[in-house]
Amino acid sequence: MSGDTSNREPGGRRLRGRAAAALGALTALGLGGCTRDEWLRGAMPKPITKDGARTLHLWQTSWIAALIVGIIVWGLILWCVVAYRRKKGDPLPKQTRYNIPIEIFYTAAPAIMIGVLFAFTLRDQTILTKNTGTATNHVTVVGYQWQWSFQYDDDKAYDVGTPAAPPTLWLPVNKRVQFTLLSPDVIHSFWVPDFLFHMDVVPGRVNKFELTPDTIGNFKGRCAELCGAQHARMIFNVKVVSQADYDAHIAALRSAGQSGSITTDRYHLSGTTLEEVTK
Repeated sequence: MSGDTSNREPGGRRLRGRAAAALGALTALGLGGCTRDEWLRGAMPKPITKDGARTLHLWQTSWIAALIVGIIVWGLILWCVVAYRRKKGDPLPKQTRYNIPIEIFYTAAPAIMIGVLFAFTLRDQTILTKNTGTATNHVTVVGYQWQWSFQYDDDKAYDVGTPAAPPTLWLPVNKRVQFTLLSPDVIHSFWVPDFLFHMDVVPGRVNKFELTPDTIGNFKGRCAELCGAQHARMIFNVKVVSQADYDAHIAALRSAGQSGSITTDRYHLSGTTLEEVTK
């Protein structure tokens, strides 16, 4: 078999050219899909809570650090490709089996970078998951196969969703709220993307977190943990409203008979109430 590649080279160049063109088109398509603000946020949603700004800042700085490392690595690769490219007639370069200083560097540098990222992540996670005791609004969230229910603990009212009509979580703007998360069956995850935060809902465990919504509007929530065959049905709505609108909604729930606490007959716990589950 002949080693002559002269007949195959033009086709190879055409193939590489087409691949480069396709990559360029995909890159342009991706760039065109986001606004300037979305790119500055690293394609993250705009946070609608006072706490979400911390998550966004951690995300942005992590990307900046990653890009700096990437530029350095890409630059070194291109420099080596150009500076040490083999020219016609060059002898085979000297083969080096070990280079202890370089091996120490490329082992230590990633460890340091990961350690720094871990430290900042741990700091922010500790702040974001701390229950301060300053919440003026308390909501118990029950995630179950396959729906959500919300109990407004301070106002003695609740909202139970159905497959045809997912529930809506109402929150007063600029009021700190503490969420208590419960599950009677399997692990779910309470996630509102615009909060830039989510937490697992674990059976037999009571998880809590706090945040302060600061943007009035309508938002979407969902389960972020695969929880069974109908996991995709576990969606809900979020409305951040004025205090007057929130009070009117609570009054409407009470008028509809949804007052008091949710009995967990609906959640297969044999008549146990939410208050008894949280003990």
